[in-house]
Amino acid sequence: MSAIKAGHDGRADGGRSSLPDNDGGSPRLQQCAQPPTSGGGGGGSGRTKDARYQQQLLQHRHHGGSMLKQPSHNEPADVVRRALDFKSQGTQCYKDKKYREAIGKYHRALLEIKGLCRVLGDPDAGSKSPSPLLPTISKSSTLTDEQKGAMENAELECYNSLAACLLQMELVNYERVKEYCLKVLHKEGKNFKALYRSGVAYYHLGDFQKALHYLKESHKQEPSDTNVIRYIQLTEMKIRRSAQREKKEAT
Repeated sequence: MSAIKAGHDGRADGGRSSLPDNDGGSPRLQQCAQPPTSGGGGGGSGRTKDARYQQQLLQHRHHGGSMLKQPSHNEPADVVRRALDFKSQGTQCYKDKKYREAIGKYHRALLEIKGLCRVLGDPDAGSKSPSPLLPTISKSSTLTDEQKGAMENAELECYNSLAACLLQMELVNYERVKEYCLKVLHKEGKNFKALYRSGVAYYHLGDFQKALHYLKESHKQEPSDTNVIRYIQLTEMKIRRSAQREKKEAT
């Protein structure tokens, strides 16, 4: 059993309270309202207008058009709103210390992001193998640069926040923590929290060489972080003891 337990932020003392990697999350976005139904005023003139509208609608459809564009919940902009909304809900659950609910919300946000890949025509979005999100978005002309950036950041924040939530569990799944952090580092190699939590995860998984690598990389980002320093000391002590044990067994 380790001499210390990583807190919600993957820190050695677990003393500081902080949010996951959402910067407070985006405000909850209102869903698009359905178009109002026509409330006929009664009488012959109302029926005449309705009949004329139906006739225009049929004529327009006959020429391949549509009088009204029906709202689609699978439009990329709608998916962006839903993903950011789930991420924001996850942040609120984290604030309320409802970590399991937060995990569910972050997973829902990631599902929306994968759904966006399918909407934008990514052939690998439905496969089991992970599909790179960011290149998929960049190919699309249906999202603004702001929306692309929001989705890219949301993906990284969700994975980082999932790792933070898992580190709050009574029984921490360090393998999953490592997996989520490495996803972040694949896109953002100098992300401090992902580097540090990767080191914490590898430490508790018993891979002290890799733990030391990620901890030292995080130390470069935050040289004064006492928790990083403490984990580096613990890891180096484990490595020394292991070397001494191997030397003793060899003789």
